[in-house]
Amino acid sequence: MSTDTTAPLPAELSEKHKALKEHLAKLGAVAVAFSGGVDSTLLLSVAADVLGDNAVAITARAQMIPAREIREASEFCTERGIRHMVMDIDALSIPGFAENPVDRCYFCKSALFARIMDQAARLGIPYVAEGTNTSDLGDYRPGLKALGELKVDSPLLAAGLSKADVRALSRKLGLPTWDKPSYACLASRIPYNETITIEKLRSVECAEDALMNAGFHQVRCRAHGNLARIEAAPEQRAALMDALISTDLSERIHDAGFAYVTIDADGYRTGSLNQNVSE
Repeated sequence: MSTDTTAPLPAELSEKHKALKEHLAKLGAVAVAFSGGVDSTLLLSVAADVLGDNAVAITARAQMIPAREIREASEFCTERGIRHMVMDIDALSIPGFAENPVDRCYFCKSALFARIMDQAARLGIPYVAEGTNTSDLGDYRPGLKALGELKVDSPLLAAGLSKADVRALSRKLGLPTWDKPSYACLASRIPYNETITIEKLRSVECAEDALMNAGFHQVRCRAHGNLARIEAAPEQRAALMDALISTDLSERIHDAGFAYVTIDADGYRTGSLNQNVSE
């Protein structure tokens, strides 16, 4: 589908775009926690348009973040001339991360954003912003508690933008991420209370790279010991089964470290490992 930048925005979305720009203008200078995903890309793009050099991108490079995401984030900032810093963080040393409790994301976000805030302060930037939108409020997300405690700004949320709004506005602005599949960190592929190791994270990353290289972009490889449970968009499940049987895709997932490969009959859904979690 082509990107249409000529059609006017619907009035409601236009108002939200205006509210987003006004919110960022009031901040004056901001460090955007930039993952390269749909939400943070829109936030960073608008921040750079509104604030110019007073908008800086800070990306965390850690074991649970695929190399492809870091690469795409860096390429975007280089192409747009946006100041970009990549911070190396040892996630496995964060207390509560490797143990993988149901509130793992709280401990991880607390540590990551504390580091980002420290870096922003050293740059003389008073605010740190991230890309939570209104659609994120419906799932179990303990990381939001950490953001609230640290007083991290959420401009998309403040402007009332949903995920659909973010995609529509990104498309209007000509951003390459407008139709990028949703993404969550690799740790979310490992069932709660199962210890997270670098080996498990790399296995998941390699398996998902193989799936994406084969053309399956909205997928998750959930790691259940040595079994890979693949979630794919419903319309792609038949094609995925065919690819696993007729190509070397299954072999590549085995090579990633899994003895068994299975397709989840329920298909892809965000936060499937949260379905039995109560806050």
